[in-house]
Amino acid sequence: MNARADNPGPGVAVARCLREAPQFTGRIIGLGYDALDPGLYLREYCDAAYLLPYPSAGDEAFMTSLRAIHDIEKIDIILPCLDAELPGMVRLTPQFDEMGIRYLLPTPEELRLRNKDRLPELARHAGIHCPEIKTVTHSGFFYQCQEEGWSYPMVVKGLFYGAHIVNNADQAADAFREIAAQWGYPVLVQRLVEGEEYNLTAVCDGSGQMLGEVMMKKMAVTDKGKAWSGVSIFDQTLYDASAALIKAINWRGPLEVEVMRDNTGHYQLIEINPRFPAWIYLSAGVGRNLPLILLQLILEQEIPELPAARPGVLFIRHAVENIVQQSEFEAVIMNGGQQLNPAPGAGKAAADNQSTAQVTGNEP
Repeated sequence: MNARADNPGPGVAVARCLREAPQFTGRIIGLGYDALDPGLYLREYCDAAYLLPYPSAGDEAFMTSLRAIHDIEKIDIILPCLDAELPGMVRLTPQFDEMGIRYLLPTPEELRLRNKDRLPELARHAGIHCPEIKTVTHSGFFYQCQEEGWSYPMVVKGLFYGAHIVNNADQAADAFREIAAQWGYPVLVQRLVEGEEYNLTAVCDGSGQMLGEVMMKKMAVTDKGKAWSGVSIFDQTLYDASAALIKAINWRGPLEVEVMRDNTGHYQLIEINPRFPAWIYLSAGVGRNLPLILLQLILEQEIPELPAARPGVLFIRHAVENIVQQSEFEAVIMNGGQQLNPAPGAGKAAADNQSTAQVTGNEP
């Protein structure tokens, strides 16, 4: 449930989409990986909040925590929002089934096909370009990269999460060590593409189709490339390329496609993210609440005909100070979580034993 200004994750935005949907009457349980994740204290969006061990702690540690939370909350649905937790959750689907927890997750093969090191192959299939990507195993590469035809600036990124634009070898080596320490190996380098960034997000049903697609052009970004503001658009080239990519991997679950329109007018595939983007609240703003659609798909409910996404709708992100009592912070640290004051209407859902959705967080 990270909502940090420099590198926000989608967890809080997903919870906000669900909370504000008139059709949703369940409880929302927020999960995070750091006691300083702001989303763990946002009463207006979460009815309870808990800490999980980092994915690097392994499947057993994750399941121990999840079972303890499930004993308290009786989780009905789990909605992962972090790249690094997807592989573990995919492996753990048999345990989710035993616990009665529903989900919409890709298969191991689908997850492998959209790895960042596979992007050039997927881009060729979709008929668009892709900047060169290379796997790096040691920081010494950055001091001799010119011998291999690489030059600065370039992008250093993790296989699952994290990306830094670097301008020299020292910056690159620092970024390499930071990503490797937090997310592990491999670490990738990608040639920097300059131009305008366009994103598409959708829910995919596993049959090669995408539902409720929403497209956005970034208007302002943080120094980590995260959208600070953007505007909804419709772009036929982005739509066609995304449809081809999704059909190629038969993706199931939420997804984000990131492309750059370079200075020559070519579209360059930058990433395929296996989750909703941090800007997912824009989907509600254009009339296509994608987290709600995902929930309806998981519950096998009939999805109503969706209106066309409205172009020309902006989101402008802002940072606010969330006031938290020290006792709340200590409860999260000492007890691994806390019950929050439910948002208006959420208490009735708990009393009626209605669906409980568990929204995971995104730690930068």
